[in-house]
Amino acid sequence: MANPRHNKALCRSTDQIRPFVPRRYRVLGTDGFGRSDVCGQLRKFFEVNRHYIALAALKALADEGELPASRVAEAIEKYGIDPEKPNPVTL
Repeated sequence: MANPRHNKALCRSTDQIRPFVPRRYRVLGTDGFGRSDVCGQLRKFFEVNRHYIALAALKALADEGELPASRVAEAIEKYGIDPEKPNPVTL
């Protein structure tokens, strides 16, 4: 099990570098919110597994005009992501 103090420190450090990143900055991750499960399922539930991270990167690039929005739609289909899935933090 991860050390909760480590997770808080990690969150603080990611926010500390935000002012030094000249573009849009997104932090991807989860502390588990008290849930206990296999890590892979937990990452999928909180939408921070490899597929969601790839999707977030593609969306950010599309928002910046670096690639067409159709690539985001392709990734949603390819990875079987449900765009209507409720925000996991609200569940």
